[in-house]
Amino acid sequence: MSVDKVERLIIAVGSGKGGVGKSTLSANLAVSLARLGKKVGLVDADIYGPSQPRIMGNHSRPELHDQQIVPVDTHGVKMLSIGQLIEPGSAVAWRGPMTASALGNLMDGDWGDTEIMIVDLPPGTGDVQMTLVQKWKPAGAVIVSTPQDLALIDATRAIDLFRKMDVPIIGLVENMAGYQCPHCAQVSDPFGSGGAEAAARVMGIPFLGRVPLTLSIREASDAGEPPAAGDDYEAGIFRDIAGRLLEQVGR
Repeated sequence: MSVDKVERLIIAVGSGKGGVGKSTLSANLAVSLARLGKKVGLVDADIYGPSQPRIMGNHSRPELHDQQIVPVDTHGVKMLSIGQLIEPGSAVAWRGPMTASALGNLMDGDWGDTEIMIVDLPPGTGDVQMTLVQKWKPAGAVIVSTPQDLALIDATRAIDLFRKMDVPIIGLVENMAGYQCPHCAQVSDPFGSGGAEAAARVMGIPFLGRVPLTLSIREASDAGEPPAAGDDYEAGIFRDIAGRLLEQVGR
């Protein structure tokens, strides 16, 4: 896939439905890219359900400089989330125009010399997705899905939205692909296996890799220590996906 040269590469991470691990992938992708030497920003654009402060382990309230929000630094990544600006556990009951304004404040923050911005989108194909594409036009989108058919149907809708709005699909990632029992080491596939890779092949888009369903990823994410920040098996999985992404965008 060829991507026009831009000063700052904006990459949207989306999914057709919630609960497929999109935010976990976004955080670990950002950390992996930073460890590969890129200057990375992470925007938590899931206005109604922000989770990046928890996953990235930083709830610090960002400062304001010359009417711009200054991202916080965590795990080598600059990050902004609406979750840093509201009280923990507070509901965000905003209509469309307010979510668009909030997205603008995050996207137009003081990102300095950031080269690549990972935008963690909410599930679905609504206001935030439309606003992002119309105002900031991502260079491409990464779609996350679990292997089962229902998730893939929703992922196809997200792919269709980006294609209709002329945003290239960088690739598809299959999450929760296989579970290894910590007691007997037997691998099972509660959500099926290979569905996303097969769907990517049918749709003619790159398959970037699969992430297993492991207790360690969940525990690390809850603790604010993204697995990609470490040096174990899971870190290698996310590093490989980040490497394939860079190949696709020519970076």
